[in-house]
Amino acid sequence: MTGSVVLLHLGGAVALMLYATRMVRTGVERAYGEVLRHRLRRTMDKPLMAVLLGTGLAIAFQSSTAVTLLISSFAGSGIVGGLTSQLAVRGAEVGSALVAKLLSFDLSLLVPVALIAGTVLFMVTERREYRQIGRILIGIGLLLLSLGMVGSASEPLRESPALPAVVSYFSGDPLTAFLLAAFVTWAFHSSIAAILLLAALAGRGIIPGDLAIVLVLGVNLGSSFIAPILTRTMAPDARVVPIGNLLMRGAGSLAMLVAFETFHPALSFLGSEGASRVVNAHLFFNVVVLCLGVPLARVTYAASKRLVQLSSPPEPVASLADMEISALDERVIDVPRQALANATREVVRICELVEIMLARVIDLYSDPDEERIRALAALDDRLDLKHRAIKLYLARVTAQPLDPVDALRAQELLGACVKLEQVGDIVVRNLLAQVRKKMKYHLHFTPEGWADLVRIHQSVLATARLAFNVLVSRDLETARQIVEEKERLRDLERASSDRHFLRLSEGTPESIETSAIHLDTIRDLKQINSLLASMAYPVLEERGMLRGSRLRAVK
Repeated sequence: MTGSVVLLHLGGAVALMLYATRMVRTGVERAYGEVLRHRLRRTMDKPLMAVLLGTGLAIAFQSSTAVTLLISSFAGSGIVGGLTSQLAVRGAEVGSALVAKLLSFDLSLLVPVALIAGTVLFMVTERREYRQIGRILIGIGLLLLSLGMVGSASEPLRESPALPAVVSYFSGDPLTAFLLAAFVTWAFHSSIAAILLLAALAGRGIIPGDLAIVLVLGVNLGSSFIAPILTRTMAPDARVVPIGNLLMRGAGSLAMLVAFETFHPALSFLGSEGASRVVNAHLFFNVVVLCLGVPLARVTYAASKRLVQLSSPPEPVASLADMEISALDERVIDVPRQALANATREVVRICELVEIMLARVIDLYSDPDEERIRALAALDDRLDLKHRAIKLYLARVTAQPLDPVDALRAQELLGACVKLEQVGDIVVRNLLAQVRKKMKYHLHFTPEGWADLVRIHQSVLATARLAFNVLVSRDLETARQIVEEKERLRDLERASSDRHFLRLSEGTPESIETSAIHLDTIRDLKQINSLLASMAYPVLEERGMLRGSRLRAVK
């Protein structure tokens, strides 16, 4: 067997190992992710429980990196403290090492059992939790199968004449071997996969004992870089945990490399066989780092926080024109009328965002630009944040005793807020998608088709402005005008569709190319108009002017 064929088989085995590891992790996340996150929130206030829970999560997810990212997000949100989060990550590293230890045993009989059971569970049921359990079992079976493939694929390497020279070089240059193992682990994004690969090669006698220890330390260095790189764009508080892990685990691996190369300690306590020595060394290293990490947690946290502060750019000082003060004053929650007035002010700000989004989106149809598309999409993120804040604020207000008028007003504001958030989603997810499609394929509307779209858009924008006024003034005549405008839009939409289909029947090329975009845009604008018009219904219903969904005739 040629060297290239050997490497091809080995690469395929490693690829299957990485895929199987990810398959197990995603299966656990989908089946039990919310339960594990909830348990993490509840028990992270106790140092010992933080360590144990981090260990358990790493065993479940088969990834200490996944646990580090999860804890980082909680730390960034203020759900968990900095010290306990550091300890939880230390426990996660031990849990990851325990997984590697477990998988190093001869579990070949488990391969067909896991594959058969997982496939049956995945295919014979539609229940989500059972299908995810099946996914986990299939992943475990594939992972164990990949270990056997690594061993079989690497067997010819023992007879390779080049192997002694390669091993001799890396044995004489431990720093290069250390850095190479770190790079490979970072590329794998999985310390478990890297350790299992080393164990398989060491078990075949391809990697000698001393070199295997150096490579294990390199694996731990590479693994400690994964989370900091993945969180480099997150908030500073979320980056403290991965940086702390890098300080402890990365610095620990360097210190142990220096100590190992200086003193050459006996390794008999790690086992006599190559494979067991690799996984035992990995477990021993992370237990040592955990033991040192407990007393040094406070120092590590302070140092990592300082490093994050030094590496983060200073926050720009907001100008007076950019400053925005929330109207949701928590101090008046127990004064319903005042609290509802505050909520109304904040909903009006959402109205302003929606009006800007509606007004700008039609310009992008005629002059699409990726930068302006992203800027418009960013407005929806602001809208979502305001919607969530108002919703929580009104929930606290309605928890107070309210008279019927205030209760109805709270429901009206909440309903309006939900509808406005839906309008923002339609603009970003639907209309901007049509803009990108038109830009990608360089499509152009016919002059008649574009004029129809502009008329419909202007009608929707007029309805939006009337609806925003009604939300504040609760004026009856304006509410009536909104419903009448809805009827006018229905007529515009019907006439526009008729003209569009006529152009299609005549074979107009532009109409054929833009037909889907044209019709989908009209549909989305009509849906937006319906959401906005429904904001007038509480006023009309209160005055007895609605019959079903139609405006009652006025005599």
